[in-house]
Amino acid sequence: MRIALTGAAGFIGSHVAEAYLAEGHRVVVFDNLSTGWRSHVPEGASLHEVDIHSREFERLIREFRPEVINHHAAQASVKVSTGDPVRDLEANGGGTARVAALAAEVGTRKLIYSGSGGTVYGSPTELPISETQAPHPESPYGLSKWVGEQYIHLFHQLHGLDFTILRYSNAFGPRQDPYGEAGVVAIFTAKMLDGTTCTIDGDGEQRKDYLYVGDIARANVLALDRGSAGTYNIGAGVPTSVNEIFRALQAATGSSLPA
Repeated sequence: MRIALTGAAGFIGSHVAEAYLAEGHRVVVFDNLSTGWRSHVPEGASLHEVDIHSREFERLIREFRPEVINHHAAQASVKVSTGDPVRDLEANGGGTARVAALAAEVGTRKLIYSGSGGTVYGSPTELPISETQAPHPESPYGLSKWVGEQYIHLFHQLHGLDFTILRYSNAFGPRQDPYGEAGVVAIFTAKMLDGTTCTIDGDGEQRKDYLYVGDIARANVLALDRGSAGTYNIGAGVPTSVNEIFRALQAATGSSLPA
């Protein structure tokens, strides 16, 4: 299968690219490397260093005519979105609209979209969160990711573009950047390996659903042929506290430093 994958030099996108290649698909990847790393792109994937807003990206998609487009390119920082919500909307809402329009134009069979379960829903009214819960974003980032979903729904209605939207919980795993707004697993692991003290906010009993990136990649493989015109929450389904993560990582790294 011919697959175009945006954002493939990032943490999650690179694992999705690996999973597609392992299944024998032809994978062409697109990343402007503004936050991703060339070294993350797996061998066997053809990398084009372009922005999804560029004319060159349009030309390459028209030339490749992918059967599936997997869209992981995004402005992924809540902090950046708060400081510049217009830039955030252009990147996520506008970028997704551009990708969906190209997919419809070249006859792409399906668009797979990387959603954000943690920010689209906002403060949950029920646990576990179901796909029927109404979105209530509490940040410009969460709103722009939801706007991207709405563009996909629109192109489905107007042009029959099939899609699967995958709303991830809190991802962790290899290649996650332990700096900036990275998840607690990556941050704690880096600090323990460096021999520095971890900081736990509050009592450490705050709980979230943490999802291994390999499971996310598997969901993206399954979405190639399943989940037509559907939106799915992708999570482990198990709430885990910060204290539990800290103790597990202490055991894994051999660290004896207290928090």
